[in-house]
Amino acid sequence: MTRKKWMRRSIALTLSAALITGLSAPPAIAEASTESIIGAVIGGAVAANEMNAQIKYYNTTEEGRQALFEELQEKYGVYYRYDLNSQLDRIFTNLTAAIGSMDATIYDRPYNYFINREDSFNAFCTLGHNMSINVGLYSYLSNEDEIAVVLAHEMGHGQKDHPAKGMKRSLGPAVLASATGTVLGAIAANIWSGQGLTKPMEWEADNLAFEYIARSPYNPGATAAVWQRLIDLTGNNAADAFSVMTGAADHPSNAARRDNYAKKLTAMSGGTVTVEDGVVYVNKKKLLIPAAAGGMSSAERAYFVMGNLAAAYRNGHAAKEAYVDGRTVMLGLQPIVSCTGNDADPAEIAALLNRIK
Repeated sequence: MTRKKWMRRSIALTLSAALITGLSAPPAIAEASTESIIGAVIGGAVAANEMNAQIKYYNTTEEGRQALFEELQEKYGVYYRYDLNSQLDRIFTNLTAAIGSMDATIYDRPYNYFINREDSFNAFCTLGHNMSINVGLYSYLSNEDEIAVVLAHEMGHGQKDHPAKGMKRSLGPAVLASATGTVLGAIAANIWSGQGLTKPMEWEADNLAFEYIARSPYNPGATAAVWQRLIDLTGNNAADAFSVMTGAADHPSNAARRDNYAKKLTAMSGGTVTVEDGVVYVNKKKLLIPAAAGGMSSAERAYFVMGNLAAAYRNGHAAKEAYVDGRTVMLGLQPIVSCTGNDADPAEIAALLNRIK
């Protein structure tokens, strides 16, 4: 095997564990012996050059992208279930079209993706637009719109090349701190502990996710709703095991992310629609408090109603009369809320909306 091919194989094996911008850290990598570390040292500048070459290979070449994708599948295992994989295909089709409408570079490196067998609540994007979703995520999220928000965030990292930038940022004097026996392995092992992602990168990915979702068929309110769901499940502790869409050590809190999206939804509605403590307001007048339903809390459902109202104002439907179709309150062509038996009467909601909108 040539030295170049050996180096690529070595880095691929470690990249799959250490170079991800996912939601929780991969298992710790065993430390190499002192002798192997000493034998690996060839100088920081040379090591950095080699690492940068490998990052470029796995991030930008089709051969490298596919090689890393295969390593990821081998390491984490492939989980297949027809309904989940069909949903994933649909989400990526919708999000690729949405992103492509504002960033055509997505078509240069179409995303590779698969569901892995890990049972924790996690998803990640790494070099070469390679993405994976833990099957455990589906134990906590079943709403397609919310799952799309998670993936849109990761695609935001991918579109801005955060994985590669984070890796390069992490290169430094301590690259051999967790050596695996080669210089490239040592650098790869160290990058996860240094994280590499910054708080501004996390905010950038969040903000891009909103733009992507707003251009897709999904409810833009899902951007805030998914964070409300995380708060309902785990509270506002951003460091716990359910901290979805994180990577930076100093990442924003669940509530900060929810509120950031809520402000964007208000702006989408022209300043008309707000949510406060689970209450949906239109022009500062109370419209409704959705009942808990379908496994969602009242507060989580409120953000879906907010998203529908924001879309109605953005797309000009708010100029039309609200009316009831079955048990769904409509505003023009835009559904606003499908009422359950515990919600207010849909005719009353429509009449109130017409008075205050």
